[in-house]
This record gives sequence, structure tokens and C-alpha cells, in this order.
Amino acid sequence: MMLPFYCHQNSLLLSHFLTLKNTNTFSALSQPPQKTETMPLPHTLFFFFLLQHILTFTIATPSTTILEGTTTLRSPNNTFELGIFNLQPSNNFYLSIRYTSLPTQILIWVANRHQPAPSQPNTTLQLTNCHVSLTHPQTSLPLWQTPKSPSFSSCNLQLLETGNLVLLSSENDTVLWQSFDEPTDTWLPGMNLTQTRSLVSWKTKTDPSPGLYSLRLKPPNYGELELVFNGTDSYWSTGNWTGDSFLGIPEMTNPYIYRFHFEKPFTEDASFGFTERTSDSGLLPTRFRLEPQGQVQQYTWWKQAGTWNRFWFKPELCQVRGLCGSFGVCNGQESSYCGCVHGFVPSDEVGWRNGDYSLGCVREKKDSCVKRDDFQDMGLVKFGYGSMNISKAKSLSFCESKCLGSCECVGLTFSDGSGLCRNFYGSVFDFQNVSSVGDGGGVLRVRVPRERNGEVLDRTVLIVAVLVGSAAVSGVVVVTLLVLVKKKRKKELEEEDGFVQMLNLRVFSYKELQLATRGFSEKVGHGGFGTVFQGELSDSTLVAVKRLERPGGGEKEFRAEVSTIGNIQHVNLVRLRGFCSENAHRLLVYEFMQNGALSAYLRKEGPSLSWDVRFRVAVGTAKGIAYLHEECRNCIIHCDIKPENILLDSDFTAKVSDFGLAKLIGRDFSRVLATMRGTWGYVAPEWISGVAITTKADVYSYGMTLLELIGGRRNVEAPPSAGGCDRDKESDCETGERWFFPPWAAQQIIDDNVADVMDKKLGDVYNIEEARRVGLVAVWCIQDDEAMRPTMGMVVKMLEGLVEVSVPPPPKLLQALVTGESFHGVKADSGYEIATGGSLSGGNLEVSTADSESYVGDAYSSLLGN
Repeated sequence: MMLPFYCHQNSLLLSHFLTLKNTNTFSALSQPPQKTETMPLPHTLFFFFLLQHILTFTIATPSTTILEGTTTLRSPNNTFELGIFNLQPSNNFYLSIRYTSLPTQILIWVANRHQPAPSQPNTTLQLTNCHVSLTHPQTSLPLWQTPKSPSFSSCNLQLLETGNLVLLSSENDTVLWQSFDEPTDTWLPGMNLTQTRSLVSWKTKTDPSPGLYSLRLKPPNYGELELVFNGTDSYWSTGNWTGDSFLGIPEMTNPYIYRFHFEKPFTEDASFGFTERTSDSGLLPTRFRLEPQGQVQQYTWWKQAGTWNRFWFKPELCQVRGLCGSFGVCNGQESSYCGCVHGFVPSDEVGWRNGDYSLGCVREKKDSCVKRDDFQDMGLVKFGYGSMNISKAKSLSFCESKCLGSCECVGLTFSDGSGLCRNFYGSVFDFQNVSSVGDGGGVLRVRVPRERNGEVLDRTVLIVAVLVGSAAVSGVVVVTLLVLVKKKRKKELEEEDGFVQMLNLRVFSYKELQLATRGFSEKVGHGGFGTVFQGELSDSTLVAVKRLERPGGGEKEFRAEVSTIGNIQHVNLVRLRGFCSENAHRLLVYEFMQNGALSAYLRKEGPSLSWDVRFRVAVGTAKGIAYLHEECRNCIIHCDIKPENILLDSDFTAKVSDFGLAKLIGRDFSRVLATMRGTWGYVAPEWISGVAITTKADVYSYGMTLLELIGGRRNVEAPPSAGGCDRDKESDCETGERWFFPPWAAQQIIDDNVADVMDKKLGDVYNIEEARRVGLVAVWCIQDDEAMRPTMGMVVKMLEGLVEVSVPPPPKLLQALVTGESFHGVKADSGYEIATGGSLSGGNLEVSTADSESYVGDAYSSLLGN
């Protein structure tokens, strides 16, 4: 009975002996020595021998408590902190790292994402024999732990300025474990992705448990990155590494704040990562994050605005695989980006409220096999499905009948030309709009429950039939046949007319819009091809209704706008809510912008914008155009960027409008020939001269608009007082002379006299560095050679100060339009002159004011060689 006592005594003695070897703050063996009774040396040696051979498992292991409850561990400069934090609204707690130097405390790493702690007070992080573990009294096993390191007896835990949590040996600073080797959803500078290290998204915005999406090096070659759904289904990739960038991300070569490095690509030892370049303002907080909705997004801290700025992401939201689940429809809205097909409801209401749409939708009525079902036209889409059966059918009705005959059939496509009837079984999902059947899609019709009011009508018809007899039944049959014939004829007309119902768009009747606009009485603007009226829908939502007025061009314009922007959603693009295509009426319904167009703030007698608002407008507009150019499935050239097409909402957020002149070019083409359109004074030289255009034409127009924004004036108006006309005195401008502002403004900016260009209404209340940056960007955008103009994505980075902006050369074409003594706009020996009334003598271009849309012929052809 004495043996347990001796074992206990000598265990304590051994513990005492080992404890004295270590005194490091975060040492694995840093408990103070415990007081024990001494024993004679022979007895001690005997029990040591016995302990080694029989009872080593009874040794008590001392440990150091690193964190408990609300305590935290911070990096040397307090940039990051490690703690046990809660994510509202849940009651779960996580060992995680977050920013402490920024007002928004974003989590960048979570340890116990698989098993959260139920409370904070009793949750502890301990260091024991170079082994870190997170424990809670209610759980028998650790919530999270690092691998054990039996070869080291002393170590310490440190949180570095990089955000990396490292476990180091106290003897030689060997890294035993680090959080950068076990990333969660965030990728920081200095962190590398390898064959075994990948990012895994959170389940939702408030649930850090592993989600359905991952970013990894693509096996088996490991020469590119890919986004994967559910562990196996790849839906986006970077393309192969070319030596300095990925094939699908050429913008990586831009002189940005990152240095990317790819060690041993195309091998199993491949390792890809990035570091930061030091800028004038030091290192900017930056990160990549794999979002719960399956997009990888790049963020940089915007100090001026005090917020994280997202300026790059892939892919488009509605191209993410499995985002909305079966029978779910992506609408592109960041607040709630999924909806259900008509007649279906979310299968997981709680999940949908929390942003988890992966389980999709189910029929609202549980009767999954009803032959009286209807079909909803989803438009021209490509999509995923469970299984498919292909057969021949005489008509669409025969194809529908075949689908209705099977309980498992959920949708169909039918080709009039070939007669091919495709029936789909199980489920349909991942709907994506395409521009043609050749893009891998078809006009999908999803099987949906017949509307309830139709059932009521059927029952009413049955009662009437019973009461009034066969005569009434015959009447009902005749009426029904007439309705069916009319419905079929209407569908045929719509198909002949080329309209396919787009996702996320509402089809309005002409009467609805006539009532909403009070008979089109409140005119708020006049744009290309039509007049814009303010309206109010039945739900009190304010809208802007554009009524197309030109039968030929307006029709073509209408089709272009609907097909182009129907499903494009971006915070800096005006949203198209719906349209009307009824008889000869063609109308577009947009969200209403309370603060009107930017052009209203560029008038001498009009309201003025503060510099802060102007700068936000410049950046927001650039982001909207960059989205059209670089983020849409098909590159979209706007073709008519000008202040009239930049609208301001209630918060003065800039939104690009009027995509009617937009041209779509496929990813396989770098250029597109366009008929000459747009507004003179904003169109690029290569466009007016009749050559092929690219997205750089929009860059030129944007640059011209920037000059107007900072100058608070239109590009074509009376000259400044130095030229004999005081802007504040109408009497000095009665001659009707017109002065082209950009050449003079560009030269002032190049000469570092940006203050002379600035709107006098601002006084000195503006950020001179931001103003200089905006001015330089504007001049870069209006370079004659389109190759010298930056992309819109690069413009965003330049404006935000993430890329250094050098002094550009003066645009030669604009120089050619300026005389040495007058402001009439061309060299004396050129034979060209911008004269009163806006006509270009000697040429065949007819010019009016900056608001004009009238032009004829080739304006710059004789000047291009100068």
C-alpha cells in the first residue's frame, strides 16, 4: 500500500527537477516549483529507477497558460492580436487573430473553426511541452491543438508583425509550428500556397466553420491556382504561370504594391506567394480573402476613407458554382444574392437568412408530380443538371407533354430548328445567362407549379359548367381556345422579335409605366435615343423610365441595353429593373438617382460638390467602368462616358448609366469595329478616325470627364479671363466664342500648376495631393496612343494611391488644337479652327456644345499625322 505514495513523492521531485531547467515566459515548463518532502539519497535513486521502468505514465506535466477569457497576445507593434473572440450573433467563441491597428477588426485566422468554444471565461490556451492546446471544461478533448514536438523541451509562442503565430524552440529559434502553414480563409503577405496549404472559405459571414469553396494550387501539375466547389468541382482558374504572371491575370505585371513569387512551379514542391512593395506611406494593410460566396477578393486599407477597399475579385458572383443550390437563381445583389425559381421556396430558411444558400430551393407545394404544372421561361442560359434525356419532338408542346409525363422531369429545352427535345431530371442549378446557344446554353423552361389563381379559375369554370350545362361548357372551351391561341401567338411574336426573358428583370406593361409616370409628365432628362421620366411604382419605389423615341435606332438601342445590363450588378452601375416591349412601345426602367447627373454640378450657376465627393465620384466611376471592361463575362465597351451618364444617388455615390451605346466583345477578341457614335469632346481620336476601338476609348472619355470634374466646368465653353472672357461676367462672353478646355488644363497639370485648373468654387478646401493625382491620371487617360493609356483597373489603383503616378507627356493631338496666342484651338497653318457656333471649318465634323450628339464624318484624319 506504500507504493503509490512513493510514486507520488518522486513524481513531484522529478517535476521539481525539470521545472528548474526552464524560466522562459511562455515556456512549456514554467510553473513555479512545488514544495516537497526530501528523502534520503538511496531511497531517491531507488524510486527514480522504479519510476523509469514501471510508472513513467504518472508524471504530472506542468503547463503555461497563455490566454484565458478576455486576455490577448499582441504583435510587437500592436498590429495584430490573438484572443478568444465571439462572432455575433452566435454564442460561439474562437481562438483567432485580428487587426488591432484598424477600426474594423477583421479576423484573419481562426484556430478552432471545426469546434467552437461554448463560452469565453473558462476557455484557455495552454503551452505544454512545446505543445499548444485550446481547452474548455465542458469538452473532454482539446478544441484545437498543434502537433506535439517530443524533440524539444523548451519553447515559446510569439505573434509576429506579419500576423503569423509561431511556436519557436527556446534553444535555437527553430520554427516548430506556424499559423501560416495552416491558413483559413485569408491570404497575407509572406504566406505561401502549396500542395498541402490552401484557403477554405467560411460557411457564412458569421460562421467560420469550413465552407464549400477552396483556393488551391491545381493538381496534378501545380502550375496555376483554381477555385474549387465542394472539394472537386473547379469553376475558375488563373491559367498557367508564364514566368511573371498567370496567363489569365495579365494585370499582375503592373507595377503594383505586390511582388509575386512562384517557387518550383509545375512540380509537387510548388510554392506561390507574395510580398509587399514599400510605398511612400509605408506598407499598407492588404489581404486576399476567399469569401463565403466563393469569390476570391483583394483588399487594401484605404486610409483616407477609413475602410477596406475591394478593388479586384474573381470570378463574377453569378459564375460561382453551387452558389444558390438547386432551383436557386443568382441575382447578383451582394445583400441577398440568391432567389428561388417561381413556385419554389428556400429549403433552409435559417440558412438563407444567414447567407448560406447552398441547399437551394424546393417546390412550395409538396406535390412533385402534377401533370397540370406549368413551365417558367428562364431565358437563354447554361446550367447544371442531374441527368438528361434527348428525343425528337414535333413542337414545344410535345416536348412539354413528355416532361409532364414523368415525376422526375424538372425542366426542358427545345430547338425549333432540329426538333431536339432535352428533358432534365433531378434538379437544375447554376443558371448563367449567355449571349447565344453556341456559348453552351439554351432557352431553359423549368417545371413550376401552376399559379393558384389559375386553380381557382378552373374550379369556378367547373361549377359554372355544372350549373349552366353543356352550352356554357362549349362557351368556356371556345374562350379557352381563344386565350391559348392568343398566348401562343404572343409567344411567337416575342420569339420573332428577338426578346428572351432575362433573369432578374421585371417585364412591365405600357399601362403600368404610364400610370407610374403620371402620363409621362415629369421629365428629368434627355439621353441618347430617348427621354427620361421620373416614376413611382405601386410599391412606392421611385424609378427612372426611359422612353425610346427613335423607331430605328431606338429599337436597336433597346435590345442592346436589355441584353447587356439585364444581369449586371455593381455598386457603381445604375441597375436596370425592367423593361416594356409592347407593340411599338420600348421603355427601360432604371433605379432612380436622387441627386441627378454629374453634369448638373458642372455649371457656373449650378450647385457645387465638395472635393471629398468629387474624389469619390472619380474613384467610383472608374470602378464601374473597370467592372464593365474587366469583370463581366463579356468585355463591355460603354462608348459614351460623359458627365450626363454619371448619376449620383442619395449618398452621392457615382453610378455609370446609359449602356445603350455599349458594345460587347468576346474574350477571344481584342477589338471591335463600331459605327461612329458617342458625344464629341469625349470620344477618342482612333474612334473618330474610323479605326477599330478597344476599351481604351472609354479610358479617353473618362479622362476628359475627370478634367471637367476637377475644373468644375465643361470642356467646351468660354475661355478664362486670361483669354478676354471672365467666367463670372456674361457681358465678357457675349461674342459666343467657345474655348476647348482640355489642352490648356493638360499643360497646366504637366507643369505642376494643378491649382490653376481647380474649380474656383472649392477655394483652398481640397486635398492637393489627391487633386494632383487625379489631374495626372486624367492626362494619362487622354494620350493619343491608346497603348499609353492605362486600363481602367489600373486607373482605380492610381487614384487610390496604390500605384505611383508619374508625369505624362503632353497629348500631341491636343497640342495641335492650341495656338500660341488664342484659344480658338488649332495651329494657324493647319487650316482648321473651332469657330463660333461649333462648326469645324475646313473639315466635315459638325460640332455643337458638349451636350450635343450631332456629328458627321472624320474629325481628326488630317491631324493624325501631325
